[in-house]
Amino acid sequence: MTVKLGEPVPDFAAPSSGGDFRLSDARGGPLLIYFYPKDNTSGCTAESQDFATAHARFAESGARIVGVSRDNMQSHLAFKRKLDLPFELITDSDERLCKLFGVIKDKTMYGKPVRGIERSTFLLDQDGILRREWRGVKVPGHVEETLAAVRSLR
Repeated sequence: MTVKLGEPVPDFAAPSSGGDFRLSDARGGPLLIYFYPKDNTSGCTAESQDFATAHARFAESGARIVGVSRDNMQSHLAFKRKLDLPFELITDSDERLCKLFGVIKDKTMYGKPVRGIERSTFLLDQDGILRREWRGVKVPGHVEETLAAVRSLR
């Protein structure tokens, strides 16, 4: 089963840099979940910094942000500290969330086939219903586009 636009995202719990994250606890305001391939890589660093820079504007709109990758908690804690990220990072080492959101793809890295996360972002409304999704994200301009979508939920 994967998530579908216009439908509620099933509740889940997962370890995060701030303790256990439970989707149902995030209801009451918009939630932006961004999936990224790997901590401390150039594109993922740029994307996370962009979300961090815009964090106050998301918060003004009542939205929360969480990042998700397959990295372990030690890596997430170091990445969060290094970039001073004002939001939590979820560890999905068993790929349960990646499968739920359908973000694991076959890719080519240095000429070799690999399975990895396709950079993707999902916007849930205050009731946990999936309202927007962005797949195959290119980092430049992405945060502004997601912020506009959050503001359109009002």
